[in-house]
Amino acid sequence: MDSKLLELLVCPVTKGPLTWDREKQELLSRSARLAYPVRDGIPILLEDEARVLTDEELGL
Repeated sequence: MDSKLLELLVCPVTKGPLTWDREKQELLSRSARLAYPVRDGIPILLEDEARVLTDEELGL
């Protein structure tokens, strides 16, 4: 994920920052507890496409 693009993208639910999970190819929104997929290099920032992050993944 391009770092400049990551700086511009925000969570569509909370408008908060996203972090990149290279291993899972997902953009993470800790505040919304959602992980958005990235398919073929394109972030899919739709709440319906996101998966819920577990407490373990959030380090809780």
